[in-house]
Amino acid sequence: MRRWSGALTALVLAGAGIAATTIPATAADGTERDPAATARCDAGWGSLTKTSKDTSYKPLTDIRAGRHECYDRLVFDVPTADGRPVGYRVSYVDKLLQDGSGEPVPVDGGAILEIRVAAPSYDPLSGKQTYPGRVGQPLRGVDVSGYRTFRDARYASSFEGDTQIGLGVRGRLPFRVFQWGDRIVVDVAHGWNLFR
Repeated sequence: MRRWSGALTALVLAGAGIAATTIPATAADGTERDPAATARCDAGWGSLTKTSKDTSYKPLTDIRAGRHECYDRLVFDVPTADGRPVGYRVSYVDKLLQDGSGEPVPVDGGAILEIRVAAPSYDPLSGKQTYPGRVGQPLRGVDVSGYRTFRDARYASSFEGDTQIGLGVRGRLPFRVFQWGDRIVVDVAHGWNLFR
């Protein structure tokens, strides 16, 4: 009898999981949306340091930000990498210290993510600047006003092949980092309650 009870419980739970994935999501205006388009934050997220080893040493050309239903996103463009792995190290820090000098770089927000991408802001062969960052200044073209999670985005340095950025966020929220073609993507979730 105990085996049947356990099997029945497992079957009911499995059925509930199937039902949950097949019911369309409803938007605030009452219209139905495709369940596949519904925001899910369920894999690769957390608040611990995330790193990747690099195999290319190519210059950074742009940094962009975007808002999504589940998270805010910062994208680093490294188009000359041709899809080869680009190294990175992303972690929460108490304060952002500039590489080389050790000077503090002020970043607004409840917490600071230090982002290092193994792509200099200049061409290693010619020395020509490829991304116009200035120490302590907001990132060019990145306006995070009105974002749910991002509060500030500051350029810190380009030192020994790495570009260093300070990303101010509301608090120590879960984040993920991945390479997508010639881009390094940093997503910071709007909250812990978005995880299953």
